[in-house]
Amino acid sequence: MTTSTQLIRARRFLPLFTTQILGAFNDNLFKNAMVFFVVYSVYNSESAEMWFSAIASGVFVTPFFLLSALAGQLADMRDKARIIRVVKVCEIFIMLVGAVGLVLAWQGVAIQTLSIPLLLLALFAMGVHSTFFGPIKYAILPQHLKSEEVLAGTGLVEAGTYIAVLAGTIVAGWIGVEHAAVVVLLVAAAGALTARKVPPAPPQGEIEPLDFNFLRSSYRLIDSTMHDRRVFLAIVAISVFWAICTILFVQFTPLAKNVLFASKEVASLFLVIFSVGVAIGSVSINALLKGAVSARYSPISVIAMGAFLLVFESVCSAWTVADGTQMLDVTSFIMHPLAPMLLISLLGIAVSGGMFVVPLYAFLTTFVPKSQTARTIAANNIVNSGAMTGGAIVAGLLSLIGIAVVKQLLVVAGCCLISAWFGYRLFKAERAAQAA
Repeated sequence: MTTSTQLIRARRFLPLFTTQILGAFNDNLFKNAMVFFVVYSVYNSESAEMWFSAIASGVFVTPFFLLSALAGQLADMRDKARIIRVVKVCEIFIMLVGAVGLVLAWQGVAIQTLSIPLLLLALFAMGVHSTFFGPIKYAILPQHLKSEEVLAGTGLVEAGTYIAVLAGTIVAGWIGVEHAAVVVLLVAAAGALTARKVPPAPPQGEIEPLDFNFLRSSYRLIDSTMHDRRVFLAIVAISVFWAICTILFVQFTPLAKNVLFASKEVASLFLVIFSVGVAIGSVSINALLKGAVSARYSPISVIAMGAFLLVFESVCSAWTVADGTQMLDVTSFIMHPLAPMLLISLLGIAVSGGMFVVPLYAFLTTFVPKSQTARTIAANNIVNSGAMTGGAIVAGLLSLIGIAVVKQLLVVAGCCLISAWFGYRLFKAERAAQAA
């Protein structure tokens, strides 16, 4: 029986794993249901659609920048399982607001003045929810798992997250917003129930006072975390990666509609394939590394990601349809002669991205004391959220200055070289630490 199989059946891992999956599913069902509705039913401009998608991404990640320091302190100074339970109860109330926004949008009631603001408010609140849950889902692993199980547990959490993203994206693309309103409430309630089964995870070190000044605490948190060169380089590499992914996520729906002339179900298919690919990459890298925490394959993985992006851009640029007035459904899209190459290149982007990022997260929980793991993840979330916000702004600005969405993929491919450079420096730092 493999380590992953043993973990998935263990009470010390399964409730957390299930709770995380339900939360990721709900995040993506709600966000994508909102974005699909607005892009396909409200706006009719590529630039406006890109801006709304960028704003939605920015609204969701802003709480990570503002509150991650406090979230990390809480996770290290309080019982992590108790925080999980409180956060998941709050999700029920957040989704209630979101469900009202979805129903109002479906009914066409004050879309610009009430329903969209309610949807963005709920999305912001879900960002707050994820900010406080995020440090725990990784920091709790070294506390409940053996040292040789941490990489496998991290890989399972990543793979499970992206499978949940996959499921949420599929559902968002294929059901109406009125049904999404019901589902998000039911899933939030289920998450609150599974959270009650997570085993206790009391603080591991001395309990310190909480600092509620988010600017001061964020600076101190990042400053105290960055002293380990390997952790610093891992955080920077992860941040560049998520900036790249943010630009891609902002582009997918407008690209599907305006470049490929495809329906929202096809846009959903793009996100599905991306999620499946990252899950495959997350599990594959654990098999390649045989449980060791190493950045050995990170540089080549992200270079491969950039190469697949170039292929994806070339196929999109060559894409034409016979009838530009009729959106392609999934069947018509798959029958297009260029569709196989387009989907293979998209899968390659995602698989190589998953292989790049998973070992870097394992660095953050392996090379710091267990009493500081949550704060290390929180510091990573602050830097990541800044990079993701920057990615969303870049995507919006590229559209503002008139760069077509398909050509923006070339910018993303170029950014992969930056990530590869930091991955290479991390690998050198890793080898230097081993030789010392």
